[in-house]
Amino acid sequence: MVNKARLKRQRRVRGKITGTPARPRLNVFRSAKHIYAQLIDDMNGVTLVAASSMEKDFEGNGGNKEAARKVGQAIGKKAVEKGITEVVFDRNGYLYHGRVAELAEGARESGLKF
Repeated sequence: MVNKARLKRQRRVRGKITGTPARPRLNVFRSAKHIYAQLIDDMNGVTLVAASSMEKDFEGNGGNKEAARKVGQAIGKKAVEKGITEVVFDRNGYLYHGRVAELAEGARESGLKF
């Protein structure tokens, strides 16, 4: 039931926002153990940058707020290296709270604007 509501919110939001090459979409996915983030260019259908708590150089537990902030900082760093500074935030149907909010704060700390 909870996932049904999230998917409904996700479809509603995705109808309103799209990622462009100049301003890609920062998509967030969270599972119980890990958190993932991608910068997506919807015009060309490509993922420009990705970061997650599953990466080899990631240390610590992937399912807490501290890990989410680290993933946000990692995606921000990778994006700035590729010359991307502005993004559209797509919370993917999740509430802007807890790990999702921490990931966004980490990305902002690394220089992304949304």
